[in-house]
Amino acid sequence: MEIKRIGSQPSTKWSEEYFTGNVRIDPLFQANDPARAVGASVTFEPGARTPWHTHPLGQTLFVIASCDLVQRWDDSQIQKNHPGDVVWIPPSEKHWYGTTATTAMTHIAIQEQLDGKTANWMEKVSDKLYR
Repeated sequence: MEIKRIGSQPSTKWSEEYFTGNVRIDPLFQANDPARAVGASVTFEPGARTPWHTHPLGQTLFVIASCDLVQRWDDSQIQKNHPGDVVWIPPSEKHWYGTTATTAMTHIAIQEQLDGKTANWMEKVSDKLYR
């Protein structure tokens, strides 16, 4: 058994080379072999968003604060998710997520690693699409 105490793992900031705006990751757990699941609490400051990306084995998001925006590549509609909502993103589905221009958002992200990788990062989401 292993217990991770709150605050025992340092927060990290995602690189603005790939992300738009400020995004902070607070790790929750890492997989111990043979498990592959990893989880983090991810906070997006107002206007922050990921680039388009996929997850090789999918991802589950638990929205815990404010409004989570999610869009699939083949869907012109941006979905708004609220605290308590659970979002399942299937393996290899191209998508992005972030928050509104005025409010920060936090979700718990859980995904499995495939060959040590949880995501495949692609191009940034344009300001035009985001608006």
